Order: sequence, then structure tokens, then C-alpha cells
Amino acid sequence: MSAWAAIVLRDVRLAYQGGGALLPLIFFLLVATLFPFAVGPDGALLAKVGGGALWMAALLAALLPVDRLVAPDAESGVLDQYAVRGLSDEGVAAAKIAAHWLGFGPPLMIAALPASALLKLDGATLGRLELGLAIGTPALAALGVMTSALTLGLRGAGALAGLVMLPLAVPLLIFGAGALGPDGMGALKLLGATALVLTALAPFAAGAALRASRD
Repeated sequence: MSAWAAIVLRDVRLAYQGGGALLPLIFFLLVATLFPFAVGPDGALLAKVGGGALWMAALLAALLPVDRLVAPDAESGVLDQYAVRGLSDEGVAAAKIAAHWLGFGPPLMIAALPASALLKLDGATLGRLELGLAIGTPALAALGVMTSALTLGLRGAGALAGLVMLPLAVPLLIFGAGALGPDGMGALKLLGATALVLTALAPFAAGAALRASRD
């Protein structure tokens, strides 16, 4: 097994063993459950705004475990061991992005099925939502790991992480919500392009931040 795959499997196992992978899922379902109480029982209104609410819930679900993505390994010296063994910081960051996505992305897409029923989304909208989440959640995972690395060692890193990550995720929310409409193919393509750029650049930004934290 390659070192990269070993890091992915280790982080995924730690996420599920510690229960951290369940928190985003529970949060996502709570939003879907409580949102109708805030908006009201109007099915047409719920169907119109529910998809956007689920995208916002997905963003916040990706943000919840940000303070645990990098900091524990930095404090315990695991990141230093990776560096001593010759693993690049960018490679480690990419592995953590993959592990973070595996921890919350697929469960979130499964949770979208009951959530869509609570928010009165029809089958076509659900299909576009699932496709959008499949495209956009890797970018949310990439932003989460990048933000965790950028705020590593800073006081109040949890609150600061939200201030860093949320503005960067705005294009994903705009295009993800825009793709839910009947004519959303253009927004879906823009979502894919944005997600590709963020996912490609995040390991390099996170790797640079990890090196800076050791200096």
C-alpha cells in the first residue's frame, strides 16, 4: 500500500471511530428537519428554497470538523514524521482532502434522500442536487483542509476557519443552488469548473501552510 493511501485510510478510520464523521451528517439532517418549521408548511415554497438550504447545510457540515483535520496530527508530531519520511506536504494535504471527503461526502449524499422528502423536492430536483453534491463536495473538503492548515496554531482557529472558508465557498453555493433549476446546466458546468480549480489548488496552499507552521 502506498503512503498516500495509508494516510487516507488512517484518517477515514479515525474520523469514523471518533464519531466525527457522524456530526456533519446529523447536522445536515437537523437542518432539513428544522427548516420547514422556519419557512412553514407551504410545499411549493419549500421545494423552491429547500435545495439552497441543503447546499448551505452541506457547506456548514464540511466546516464542522475543520479544527480536527490537521491540528491533532500537528500537535502529536504525526506531520513531522511524514516530513521525516520524505512525504511531501502537498501529498499529505491531498490525502487529507480525500479522507475528509470520504468522511462526509458520500454520507451527505445519502442523507440528501430523506432530506429532499422533508423539503418537498421532486425527483428531477433531487437528481440535480445529488449530481451537484457529487461535484461540489470534493471542493468543500479541499477548502476545509486548506483552511485547517492556514489557521493551524492560531488562537481561536475554529472561529477564524469559518471566516476564511465561507467567502471562498460562495461560488460553490451560487452555482450549486443555480444548478437546481430546470435550466441549470450552465450553472452545473460553472460548478464543475470552480470545484476543479479549488480542488487542484488547495493541496498546494495547504502544503505551503504546513511547511510554514514547521518553520
